Amino acid sequence: MNVLRAEGRSSVGPVELFFDLVYVFAITQLSHFLLKDLDLSGALQFAVLFAAVWWGWNYSAWALNWLDPGNRTVRLFAAVWMFASLGMAIAIPDAYHERAGLFVASYLVLQLSRSAFMVWAFRGQRMSRNYAQLLAWSGIAGVVWVVGVFVPEEVRVWVWLAAVAVDYLAPVVGFRLPGVAATPISTWPVSEDHLAERNRLVFIVALGESIVILGATLTELEMTPAIVTAGVIGFASIVSLWWLYFDAGRGNDEHERIEVERAAHASRGGYAYAHALMVAGAVLSAVGVELVLAHPEETAHLDVTATVLGGPVVYLVGNLMYNRFVTGNMPVSRFVALGALVVIALISTFLPVLLLAGLVLAVLLVLAFAESGWFRLPRLSVQE
Repeated sequence: MNVLRAEGRSSVGPVELFFDLVYVFAITQLSHFLLKDLDLSGALQFAVLFAAVWWGWNYSAWALNWLDPGNRTVRLFAAVWMFASLGMAIAIPDAYHERAGLFVASYLVLQLSRSAFMVWAFRGQRMSRNYAQLLAWSGIAGVVWVVGVFVPEEVRVWVWLAAVAVDYLAPVVGFRLPGVAATPISTWPVSEDHLAERNRLVFIVALGESIVILGATLTELEMTPAIVTAGVIGFASIVSLWWLYFDAGRGNDEHERIEVERAAHASRGGYAYAHALMVAGAVLSAVGVELVLAHPEETAHLDVTATVLGGPVVYLVGNLMYNRFVTGNMPVSRFVALGALVVIALISTFLPVLLLAGLVLAVLLVLAFAESGWFRLPRLSVQE
């Protein structure tokens, strides 16, 4: 039974869209997790959980890149992976306490069962060996994840951080194992346009969380001038991120197909790693929207400043990485915008939250309008 896509077919199938539904819930859970604990410890815990959720989605997107979305066996296993992802999402609010076991068990079922299925799906081909080595690395990381369940709660995040490091390091070293050669990225014949579309969809999911938070919060608040202004700034900020992401030159809009020989390398850097930051930036922006609505007239505290500025900063760093891998250059405009955000951060303790959010929005709007050609500014880049 052949479960692989027919050669030349790379469209996103209904099973992939259905699979992403659980990540709508997962992103909501992650944003609420961060909102409950806006200190350094909470930020680290959020980062580790987000990294695991992203890696589960990312590896699934890559696997479905090669699988036939209409095949009944593929649909069945995709449902299993979706259920495991749901288990992770359910565990997120209490992942560092009573539901640590649920989070890790769900994550490992997702990672190990998917890789094992791909070993079988590619049987007799080079990709079967590739996935066998990926499976081994997931197993090694899995041991560290399981150890983290049984250590004291106060050190759990550090053990899981080590597990995340193993997971994220694996592709960089080509899944090399003792006595076994690496799997060169050139031996992963990926469809870059398929992964580009999958990442567009998940980024929209992340922005959707901002819309949900904005709308839900506004329904519970009195419509004072400050709240209305905060709502307008929040909505405009979401639109600005969307505009920047789908910019034809510097964002992940539809683009010419990348040459086959560099498609896998560009996809690994641009989608697996860079998009982790871009999506995380969208999630942080959702949290920032809620904080601005909650404290529009207060002076910005460190936690609010870090979140309101952190979303755009993390997104722009990810976008720089994306351009580096996919287009081979790094837009100077992003460095300028990051510099402007740093200046705002330096004076933020003197600013009301509403003004802080307005200044951040101004930076995003100027960047979006300039990239779209509304201003006659040179589109300079740092070449690879």
